[in-house]
Amino acid sequence: MTAIVGQAAAHRPGKGHQRDLAASIAVPDGPVIRRHRLGAELRRLRETRALRLEDAGAELSVAASTLSRIETGQAPARTSYVRMLLNLYQVTDPAEHRRLADLAREGHRHGWWASYDHVLPNGMGDYLGLEAAAAVSRAYALQAIPALLQAPDYITAACRAARPDLGHEDTGLLAEVTRRRQDILTNGHRVHAIIDESALLRSVGTTTVMTAQLAHLQNMTASSSCLVQILTLNRPHPVLSAPFTVLSFPDPADQEVACRADGDEQFTLIRRGITVSALRRRFDALSAAAMSAEESAAMIAGMVAAAQ
Repeated sequence: MTAIVGQAAAHRPGKGHQRDLAASIAVPDGPVIRRHRLGAELRRLRETRALRLEDAGAELSVAASTLSRIETGQAPARTSYVRMLLNLYQVTDPAEHRRLADLAREGHRHGWWASYDHVLPNGMGDYLGLEAAAAVSRAYALQAIPALLQAPDYITAACRAARPDLGHEDTGLLAEVTRRRQDILTNGHRVHAIIDESALLRSVGTTTVMTAQLAHLQNMTASSSCLVQILTLNRPHPVLSAPFTVLSFPDPADQEVACRADGDEQFTLIRRGITVSALRRRFDALSAAAMSAEESAAMIAGMVAAAQ
């Protein structure tokens, strides 16, 4: 077994080690993570000067809410805004001005997902940008197999079930988004998935689709990029939780981000450190209650054998 799977057997890999794992993976940056990085830096500089959002917003002649969206990475920043803020924050280093201006310019670029905006749920575009820049995804899945681990036909069936309002063509586009998301698995991205047993038993598609999905998941359990744990129905559940994902980035300076997909398929990004830390602890508790990687792989293999 690879090192990442070996961690699952112990159930509770150390947080520091997981951050080291993320830091060891080279992942290309994208516009969303650059906006996220710029916003965090601008917020740090503002707080260092003990200025309120309203004070800084007045300098730009924009509402405090607009500046808040820039600081949280939800909106790109004009380079002129960045220059004005750096002057307000008394940053005099020309190299620092150039670095942050570059981040602002790069934050205006569009990712590949921009051409699918009309079918994406609210908030999903920003999530995809962060996922593409992340080194590790830690996902707790309750109703369906996590998107990064879905087999081709299951992807289409899951998209159809999740978005019955979409027509055939748009469902196909949404399925294409999931398939393109999976490309990050070839770039060193790691996945630690805790899957509730109910997701394995729920027939999202036909028997053929579900059998192929189980076989695909079985293959993924042998991959060095994937760690799968099953949270069985007959074991005590110390935590009752809606599905969520926590993303870790290669650069330790980039704070972890979490995401919840609400019942209406709206993606809610969580950047507040204390809330993200709470979700990490929740993930650790779920991991401790779930079967080990070896037990989970054996269970999935048994389900595949029974289905054939």
